[in-house]
Amino acid sequence: MQESVLQFRGRRYLWLAVIVSMAAIAAYAWHDPQEPANGGTFLGYTLGTIGALLIVWLAYFGVRKRRYASTAGTVQGWLSAHVYLGVALLVVVLLHAGFQFGPNVHTLAFALMLMVIASGVYGVSLYLKLPAKISDNRRGASPEDLFLQLEELDARSRRVAADLDLTFQELVTSGIRRTQLGGSLRARLTGADQSQVVLQEDGRDRVVPNPGQEAALDWLAEQQSRCSDAERAAKIGELSALIRNKRQLLNRLTEDMRLKARLEVWLYAHVPLTAALLVALLVHIVSVFLYW
Repeated sequence: MQESVLQFRGRRYLWLAVIVSMAAIAAYAWHDPQEPANGGTFLGYTLGTIGALLIVWLAYFGVRKRRYASTAGTVQGWLSAHVYLGVALLVVVLLHAGFQFGPNVHTLAFALMLMVIASGVYGVSLYLKLPAKISDNRRGASPEDLFLQLEELDARSRRVAADLDLTFQELVTSGIRRTQLGGSLRARLTGADQSQVVLQEDGRDRVVPNPGQEAALDWLAEQQSRCSDAERAAKIGELSALIRNKRQLLNRLTEDMRLKARLEVWLYAHVPLTAALLVALLVHIVSVFLYW
């Protein structure tokens, strides 16, 4: 991000969040109910209404960021407000409840709100630091560019292997077909490499694990060490160099997928928790007006 969401327009939404929080604290200190502070007092209802509206508005950000033609402020500005007012929401809701909690649906809504806020803060921290790492790893190239480079390396490897015997051609072909990138969310997060390759050992073809192209490179090194033909040895060395370049490129692609997966994974918690919070909020409001 060219301008951090935390510093957007001179941190205007930080100051708005501070004003909202301080106003809620001042009202709470000034309010003198005839009973212990709770959500059922005049101030409790007022802060509860503000808190409910804030929750609905914060949840609407998920809709706003997908409306690319909207003129209702920039997405970056909305995100900045989302962050700061989300934290201010905690102050408003605590004062709304008068710090009174029990084993009921109202406390459930509060607990869900805490989880939504925590996951949101974690998500923002990722979005502030990971894009720079993604850019550094790509070195100015797009994912499409990296895949094109990979295809070119594979094509060059095929051409070099064509000047060698079938075992080398099978090595290259199987290595291309059995190289794995991405996969499940867990695989992308861990960077697990389940690649395989077909190697000829003792006159038999064997499918062996090939993480980091290590098995293929080791086999090529062994073949080169046994080779007495200088021209053939040079071809094997050229093929090894291409596969080493492929390994470096695969590492960059794997790291790109891992970093992007980290940006995605928090949404698997944040979005469902937000939906659950909206349901709990509705139940909280209905139960208050029906039974209190």
